[in-house]
Amino acid sequence: MPYKTVATVVTDSNADRWSLDAAIALARAEDAHLDVLCLGIDRTQPGFYYAGASAVVLQDNLVHAQQEAEALEAEIERKLEQEGIPFAVRCMTTQMAGLAPLIGHRTRMADIVVLPKPYGTGRGHENEAILEAALFNGAAPVLVIPDEAELPRTLTSAVVAWNESREALAAIRAGLPFLTQAEEVSIAIIDPPAHGPERSDPGGELSQMLGRHGVRAEVSVMARTMPRISDILCRHCGERGAGLIVMGAYGHSRFREAILGGATRHMLEVAEIPVLMAH
Repeated sequence: MPYKTVATVVTDSNADRWSLDAAIALARAEDAHLDVLCLGIDRTQPGFYYAGASAVVLQDNLVHAQQEAEALEAEIERKLEQEGIPFAVRCMTTQMAGLAPLIGHRTRMADIVVLPKPYGTGRGHENEAILEAALFNGAAPVLVIPDEAELPRTLTSAVVAWNESREALAAIRAGLPFLTQAEEVSIAIIDPPAHGPERSDPGGELSQMLGRHGVRAEVSVMARTMPRISDILCRHCGERGAGLIVMGAYGHSRFREAILGGATRHMLEVAEIPVLMAH
């Protein structure tokens, strides 16, 4: 399925410029419509203020967040008017508690959501919350763009992380428009289970499915030689010269990954190329 509606969320025009540029490039390449949500976030925590002050602080912060969102909307509209693509820009204000349902509602009709990497310099809790809301509340695939990374105009190589999970399969289906354009695709399998359903031919059925879509895929079975799956995948991407990695998101619970870590969280911390995720 081609991408005909591309969405992105902007909370800071400078910090989010890489993901916005990638969203513009993707919308242009796919002849798609771009929806931009300019978000003003009120981070007030009323319990931290003395009695009677909460309402005053809340009102002031909401007004300030609305002004920020409106200024951001005007700036983004000026930029997009020069890009020659169909677009719509909307500004909205929310508190952290209302972030997930708002993002879920605004991204649920998108074919793909383009967002910045949620961890690193200049990133706050809201960046992680926006990404998770798009994945879970909006049920949309998310293309994560690291800072200073660009969407490749010509995708020479891509890596697909395959562990037989439904999350991985959802990401692969969502990534087909990219994978069909790639000159080569590596199906990366790390320590396949000895007694799994694909034990005699790891990745064989997936390779056949992708081949029927015209994807030039080959299977790469690797041993777990490093503690983190994400480190092995990043190394493999470097060896292949990959410009994109496609993988399932949050095979374990978000709480478990937040406390103990996991492939999704680690990848979102260390990735240097765009990552397409789905749940």
